[in-house]
Order: sequence, then structure tokens, then C-alpha cells
Amino acid sequence: MCDNPFTFQQPSSLGGNSGGSSLSVKISPKDQLKPKGLKGISDQQLEYHFETHYKGYVGKINEIWDRMQTVDRSKANQNFSDYRALKVEESFNYMGVVLHELYFENIKDGKGTSPNARLMEHLNKNFGSFDKWKEDFKACGIALRGWAVLVYDLTNGKLINNGLDAHNMYGLLNTIPLLVLDVYEHAYYTDQGPKRPPYIDAFFENVNWDVVNKRLDAALKARP
Repeated sequence: MCDNPFTFQQPSSLGGNSGGSSLSVKISPKDQLKPKGLKGISDQQLEYHFETHYKGYVGKINEIWDRMQTVDRSKANQNFSDYRALKVEESFNYMGVVLHELYFENIKDGKGTSPNARLMEHLNKNFGSFDKWKEDFKACGIALRGWAVLVYDLTNGKLINNGLDAHNMYGLLNTIPLLVLDVYEHAYYTDQGPKRPPYIDAFFENVNWDVVNKRLDAALKARP
């Protein structure tokens, strides 16, 4: 699993028109998650994806959290306000960080790994077979515009293929991500142009199933 991304600094002072402020939080890029030498996904593609897109989200969420220290909460408004704008972009940029870290982690060093018996049991139970799950996951990756995520639902104990049109759009709550696939064009355009299906095939060639197995183990322990 990914390490805790937070680095806490001293609390800012309260008062003034800011309406108070929270702890100042900064995160740093996790360079140790950067994959290379993958099958069907070039190092150049990964370089653009990791250095430009992922690190761009890290920079922007730090900027947003910095501005949250002084935003005037007394002027919060659902039609438009600085506070609303920051909260909307917080959800987009922070989930951009989290999803990318999960994605890079589950395609790094995956050679020779495979789903374990527990994961296979849950895939068979919820989808009928591994192949039926994979077919549905691929369809999810084609149909949605941002992400396909295999999640464990803490509410009912089931596995679900969750499709997201954006980092912060259509994600199911009270779930734990097990396998994350980025299907934004920036994830494959250098290698594949507009052709998404061969990229998804290449993704499956590189999945680190040990990571997915560990995520499921943690998810099962988390359910009451």
C-alpha cells in the first residue's frame, strides 16, 4: 500500500476574515513509485505521465491547501465563492494524486506475480470467473473517461468495477481501491495515439498482483 502522503506543519493562527484555518499540509511526489521497463508501455510514456501529470497534481494540491489557510470562509456560497472553488479543485487535484499513486504502484515490478487464492475466490464469487471480471473491467475502462477501479465495498463486502469520468466524479464511497487503471489519454497517447484497447491490454501485462493481493487483505480486515 502507499505510504501516508501527509507531512504536517505547525498550525496557522486563527482569526481575521479567514474564518479560521486548518493545519498546513504539504505532500511530496513519491519518486519510488515511478515504473520503468514495462511491457507495452514505454519509458517515455511513463516519463510524461509521472513527471508532468502526476507531479502536476502534487504541486496544485499543495497550492490549494496553502490558499485554504487564508480563504474567507464567511463568504462561502454555493453559486460561487473562493472557498467553493478551492473545495471543488481540492477534490479533483487530491484524488488526482491518490489515484495516480495507486496506479503506478500496481504496475511497478509486477513481473511474475499472479492473483492469489483469496482474490480469485472473491472474483469468482462476484463476477463468475476471472475472465468475466476482466472482460467487465476492460469494458469499464473503455466506457469511462478517466479511471477504471476494482474496489472492495465495505458496505456489502462485494467487489465492484467502479468507473470514473474524472478523478472526483462517480467514485463510490465506503470502498477500498484494489486495482487502478488510468484511462485518460495522457496515460497512453505517446505509445498508442487514440487507441485505448491495446493500452489496456498492455496494462494487464504489467499488473503487480502482489500489490492487489495485499490491498484486498487490508480491505477485508477493514470491514466491521
